[in-house]
Amino acid sequence: MTRDIIEYDVLIIGAGPAGLAAAIRLRQLAAASGREISVCVLEKGARIGAHILSGAVIDPIALDELLPDWRTLGTPLKTEVREDKVVWLSARHALPAPHFSLPPQIDNRGLYVGSLGDLCCWLGDQAEALGVELYPGFAAAAPCYNEAGALIGVVSGDMGRNAAGEESPRFAPGIEIRGRYTLVAEGAGGSLTRELEARYGLRDGIGESHFGLGIKELWRIPAERHRAGSVTHFLGWPLGRAAGGGAFLYQYGEDRVALGLITHFGYRNPQLSPFDEFQRLKTHPRIAALLAGGECLGYGARSINAGGLQSQPRLSFPGGLLLGCAAGLLNVLRIKGAHTAMKSGMLAAEAVAAALQAGRAHDELADFPAAVAASWIGRAQRDTRNVKPLLSRFGTVLGSLVCGAEMWLLALGLRLPWTLRHPAPARGKMAAARDCPPRPPLKPDGVLTFDRNSALMRANIHHEHDQPPHLRRQNTLAQENARVIRFAAPEARYCPAGVYEREGDTVRITSQNCLHCKACELNDPAHSLLWHPPEGGSGPLYIGM
Repeated sequence: MTRDIIEYDVLIIGAGPAGLAAAIRLRQLAAASGREISVCVLEKGARIGAHILSGAVIDPIALDELLPDWRTLGTPLKTEVREDKVVWLSARHALPAPHFSLPPQIDNRGLYVGSLGDLCCWLGDQAEALGVELYPGFAAAAPCYNEAGALIGVVSGDMGRNAAGEESPRFAPGIEIRGRYTLVAEGAGGSLTRELEARYGLRDGIGESHFGLGIKELWRIPAERHRAGSVTHFLGWPLGRAAGGGAFLYQYGEDRVALGLITHFGYRNPQLSPFDEFQRLKTHPRIAALLAGGECLGYGARSINAGGLQSQPRLSFPGGLLLGCAAGLLNVLRIKGAHTAMKSGMLAAEAVAAALQAGRAHDELADFPAAVAASWIGRAQRDTRNVKPLLSRFGTVLGSLVCGAEMWLLALGLRLPWTLRHPAPARGKMAAARDCPPRPPLKPDGVLTFDRNSALMRANIHHEHDQPPHLRRQNTLAQENARVIRFAAPEARYCPAGVYEREGDTVRITSQNCLHCKACELNDPAHSLLWHPPEGGSGPLYIGM
């Protein structure tokens, strides 16, 4: 097939904080040097921010470096954190941890709380004002390589193929979009990242990737009960010992509450449903009282990195770089990745600009990983490198106490010399369904708690029904039947969108419900499910998430 070809100096995949920060910094450097650098950003969501989902408490350190006067430019980040708590939950009670006992590294006071999606919309405006070309609704369907094997760009997804893959009357072929360098900033578990890691051996000799699933609702509550700038993290119930993770409750703006639950993958019981546990969380007396009389405005889910330094792949390869969550740069201790993503984008921009100035193209920017390691990203990763291994070994309660002790020693100037490895592979921990009891059922009331279909209505999902399936199995029918029987089709429970439904010894897939969270690929115990990007513009349309 003949495709149109468009060429840029720099192609960026993903209009999240990493990709947009890279684009802005590139144009800043171009203006400072007097040399034109053409920059294109592809975003698979229907608009900038459509697929962005986070808590989010945001450390402004990267914003301060990128746009020092951001506070005066109409940014949506307006609520400063003034109250910061860690609370241990049981089913009926809540025990706040004394603030003096918490290590200073997790103190959120002075940071900002708000919508990361709104921030990305604002960053997109700043990028366009600098001359960046933004193209929402364009998915990077496949990488393009030159004869030397270097990445030279991507092919955007075809539009208008029917479910059988045939050209329909509305067919429009994808475009080959090339860059002298390509920056991959598609978030955790991206399909392009997966292919590049395999092609260039970016994970050779690296510890296994670790992920978790974040599920979030956005609420509006009565103003008299609202405490803007209040940030609370919960440990314990409802996950307890069933899985690692915890919950968050952030209050910002005039009446907004962001409530979420993070469930670490690698849990044993295939009967566990992170969605049901999230709904159960809202029945806690403390949380139910806060939400009473409120309205749920939004719902969504997204997989996150949780492995830290030991799971970080090699960040550079011929023709491109991995940025942000595609590079595994989430700070696991602080549960924050927006600031590290932005900083990685800025460092990538500086490496690319220097290479372009020297007349280079499509080679490996081998200095970039060292620049990341030498920055405050690398220092924080080294400081928190043992967090995930400790949580995996000892569980949330004891693991958090041991992590806290290590962080206090670090704050006192005592750095422990050892680096712990991750224990057994996360996916290998899931047991047979017959050996695990089902979790207690929860009947949603439609006011405080919801079923999946009701929740999905708040995600504004759109998929063209007559298009090729983007969720694919890579095992035989016999292998699929054996997997379904052994694990009782766990994807029917861990998928937060109800995409998978067990029917006897097989699973029916309703891909139109997909939230693009990637949990199916990242948590399947048999490695049998693969996520591919559907038509550009498909998926959720998050607003204020």
